[in-house]
Order: sequence, then structure tokens, then C-alpha cells
Amino acid sequence: MNPFKARYIVDEKGNRVGVLLDWDDYRRLLEALEELESIKAYDAAKASDEERIPFDKAIEEIEHSR
Repeated sequence: MNPFKARYIVDEKGNRVGVLLDWDDYRRLLEALEELESIKAYDAAKASDEERIPFDKAIEEIEHSR
């Protein structure tokens, strides 16, 4: 089920070439995409053989590098 209310932009042949979304739908779509990217990054990190460090230490290193 598609929860978004989309309106389409069509070319002269009636082919869909673009889409218009309500602002709230667009924001929800971006939030869902960000969540999916986080899940994929987590899965990739978990499958990696790289050294694991505690979350607090990772945050500390990120803050220090800014």
C-alpha cells in the first residue's frame, strides 16, 4: 500500500517523467530513507571483520575530529 498522494508530470506522450508530493509526504519519505540507510550501515558494520569499539568511544572520536 502506497501511503503517499502523488501527482505526476507527464510528457507529450503521456509518459510519467516526474512526480509531485505533498511536503509532509516528502519529509516522511526522506525520514524513511534515512532510517533505511542507518539499517544498511549497521548491517554492513556488523558483517565487517573490522575492530569494534564501544559506542561512547566512537562518539568521542567523532566529536574530537570536528
